[in-house]
Amino acid sequence: MTRSPGQTKSIVGEICILAEKAGTEAMRFYKGGASVTLKEDSSPLTDADRASHDFLMRFLPGLIPGVPVISEESQNPTHGLADAQGRFWLVDPLDGTKEFLKGTGEFTVNIAMIEQSRPVIGVVHAPAIGLTYFADLVNGSFRQKQNDPPERIRVQPPAQPRLRVVASKDHAGPAVKAMLARLPEAELKSMGSSLKFCLVAEGSADLYLRDVPTMEWDTAAAQCIVEAAGGRVCTLDGNPLRYGKPGLKNPAIITVGDPNLQWTNLLDANSLTADPCSTDSHA
Repeated sequence: MTRSPGQTKSIVGEICILAEKAGTEAMRFYKGGASVTLKEDSSPLTDADRASHDFLMRFLPGLIPGVPVISEESQNPTHGLADAQGRFWLVDPLDGTKEFLKGTGEFTVNIAMIEQSRPVIGVVHAPAIGLTYFADLVNGSFRQKQNDPPERIRVQPPAQPRLRVVASKDHAGPAVKAMLARLPEAELKSMGSSLKFCLVAEGSADLYLRDVPTMEWDTAAAQCIVEAAGGRVCTLDGNPLRYGKPGLKNPAIITVGDPNLQWTNLLDANSLTADPCSTDSHA
């Protein structure tokens, strides 16, 4: 589907508003107000997840009638629900539930539009810190702090050998540990939720390796922000990460700001043989 810059900006603006309102719903339970249960994969589910999910499932379908919505908290999230033009919404109502429960503020509402297996619009809103990243492949990537004017963001070339590497606080797998061992001068940045990808998009970090599996709703919105800022999110065979896969599970991925960075030289092949699929994928 071809959109004009004006049409795309309008849609992105409306998605940002919905993400902010969903974040407000989640914040009603922040710092002590949420009951917690465990899902089948042992990841936490709170009242805040449900409140954000319920809000988005109520209002997001009205933006573009007929486009289905897949949410992490849907009863039976599945692939194969795209409309005739290959579009569907992919939503994580509260990415970083563990960060929410710890009170760090590093949790987000993620909303992406997938079109022909690729994220073409993405919004990542962090309600506790009043920060929103948004992007589309027509107009580029932006960062907005509360009511300040949005600022365009772009990836930056790395300053080797002191690469700025993003690592998950809770999910650094064997390949990440092996890569860091090869980069003794690296500057390590730690962040929760999909904000890790946004560090690369805004030029604050150079790469982010995720060898522990994620789900598609964990990555879609942030991938659009990275790609619209000039970076890449790809599987370890070098192909772009795509969406609508059976089971909605992602393989190991790497996010780089500079598309020309020779990141394959940083990986330890032996560390990639471990099967991390039994590990919880939720940040």
